[in-house]
Amino acid sequence: MVDTGIFATTVEVQYKAGANASAVSNVETYINSFMTQAESLINAVCRYNFSDNYAVLNADVKGILKEVASNLAAIYVIQYDMSGFTSRSEAESMINVLRDGALRGLAILRDKKVQEFTTNA
Repeated sequence: MVDTGIFATTVEVQYKAGANASAVSNVETYINSFMTQAESLINAVCRYNFSDNYAVLNADVKGILKEVASNLAAIYVIQYDMSGFTSRSEAESMINVLRDGALRGLAILRDKKVQEFTTNA
């Protein structure tokens, strides 16, 4: 199988999900689904379709999209099955860190001035 995500790769999601992530949800098939959901969410929240214009975006903009999408997808991986973590609080702490990064990135991408910058960068 091949990565179908546009913004981030399976490997990028896997290392953010951590060493204790579920062997079931931390595979390419699941991550491809999670990436589609994350990318759609980013596009909807920003009211801008970064997916269609991804190839022409500046590397800095791609980096922000990569961070947000991989953070969201890693959250989905962890949420699927927390039993592999040493404790539920370990999994929840990882989710909190990933969520904070995703929200920070979404706030940046959602700003219309930033969107104008991304298309002209």
